[in-house]
Amino acid sequence: TRQDGEVVAVDLDSWDLGPGAVDDGAGVAIVTAAAACIARVAPRPRRTVRVVLFTNEENGGRGSAAYEKEEAANIAKHFAAVEADLGASHPLGILFTGKPEIQAFLAPITQVLLPQGATQTQLQAGGVGADIGPLTRAGVPSFAPWFNQQSYFNYHHTAADTFDKIDPRQLRELGGVVAVLAYGLADLQQPLPR
Repeated sequence: TRQDGEVVAVDLDSWDLGPGAVDDGAGVAIVTAAAACIARVAPRPRRTVRVVLFTNEENGGRGSAAYEKEEAANIAKHFAAVEADLGASHPLGILFTGKPEIQAFLAPITQVLLPQGATQTQLQAGGVGADIGPLTRAGVPSFAPWFNQQSYFNYHHTAADTFDKIDPRQLRELGGVVAVLAYGLADLQQPLPR
């Protein structure tokens, strides 16, 4: 743990009707690849990047509720939260929930993503993910990769949610976006506005 115990939580959930490749095997791959990438980078970011694999979003959000309860005394130390829970397709940029001034903090991060074309940012009222919803409601700035979700609901929560629906190139692209986003947030010199 670095920077006075502050963390950037990166998380997702899963579903069990099918193999859950789109919801949310892709998210598992994205956040674990991002964590592995960050672990290989020097210098280390100022803050800890914590990977959280939530469970039971669809049946009451018990995983995120348990995390919120367990971390209640440490919510102020949660610098940011990132959720990757909507499958995998070509990334366009970053969605965020919080104060509009956060957009300026994303500019250097999206510059790193320029070769990939993932430079758009958009303020998303109401949140960017159900699992980080408790953190968002507690005032933690929240983020998610922004990508085309047009085919996501063709497979979401169905037996057709199988690994042949995942494009490995797009999965790598999203892993890169989450790695750059998480590292960039974890290494910011000043706090994000809350």
